[in-house]
Amino acid sequence: MENPTPTIIVLIGSAMRIGIPIFITLIVIFILRRVDARWKAEAEALPPQPAEIEVEKVACWEVNDCSPEQIKECPAPASTNPCWQVRRQKNGYLMEKCLSCEIFQQAPLPHHVPAAHPHTSHI
Repeated sequence: MENPTPTIIVLIGSAMRIGIPIFITLIVIFILRRVDARWKAEAEALPPQPAEIEVEKVACWEVNDCSPEQIKECPAPASTNPCWQVRRQKNGYLMEKCLSCEIFQQAPLPHHVPAAHPHTSHI
């Protein structure tokens, strides 16, 4: 009878070649599931996003001490949007005055809502 050592070595080598990657994959899956659970718990503990917060419109004309003539000419008092949005320039940029304004600097950051992909079906 032949020596079984080479056959055993081949079988052990094959098992290690298949078993070690599977074992490492299982460990990575376990770790990622724990991290995902922790991130979900942290996300649930966060305060609501700015898109969900009711923002009270501040009368910028009162903060900036605008004259009655300036208030009549300004579109901000008649709009439901914040004053810096109403007074954007034609190219979309904010006015320099708005960038340094206390009302603009204390406003909550906008919440990005990704648009639906046009090729996604809603079944």
